[in-house]
Amino acid sequence: MAATNLSFPQFSLPCRHHHHHHHPSFFTLPTRTRLGPRTQSLGSDFLGDFGARDPFPAEIASQFGEKVLGDPNTEHKILIPTVSASSLAQQECTPVSPLQLPMLEDDAQKLLRKVVGWRLIVGEDGLKLQCLWKLRDYQCGVELINRVYKVAERAGHFPNLHLEQPNQVRAELWTSSIGGLTLNDFIVAAKIDEIKTSDLVPSRRAWA
Repeated sequence: MAATNLSFPQFSLPCRHHHHHHHPSFFTLPTRTRLGPRTQSLGSDFLGDFGARDPFPAEIASQFGEKVLGDPNTEHKILIPTVSASSLAQQECTPVSPLQLPMLEDDAQKLLRKVVGWRLIVGEDGLKLQCLWKLRDYQCGVELINRVYKVAERAGHFPNLHLEQPNQVRAELWTSSIGGLTLNDFIVAAKIDEIKTSDLVPSRRAWA
């Protein structure tokens, strides 16, 4: 059987700063040509859950299958995302009762997969979300804090922001009224993840 190579972007979750505005590197996934179109699951260890689904009525009506470029006999791989950071970012913060219990660490670990670059830390005020950014210089750190503040102001839920010399910003999110984390903290973290930072972070050296 003939072999066909498909290229997919390679993603990684940074521990200390954001990468989602850098150009991703690529790797090649070999597939094999078969008789007739076929969809195959890649499994859930790549990024989200993968699998096949039937087309929606609107997709059938649009004749989307006729618009696909490439060999129709090639095996296709389709990404079916689960609850993603983007859907979390689209949610709005809700009022928190002082009687509400903070989120359990197990639940926080599950939601941590939906945000990029954040980690869980245990502080004096309970469990917190923390994110670090390395910027080009101190002025870029000031600009990032301004952008984060605008997002937090719209959400009505504010992180603690620290501008640290020479070029680092640290953000911590938690709900102080109950001494721990709520869904609001993850919603704001996801909204912060969508902030443009590519013009503030150090540029990467491009090798020929």
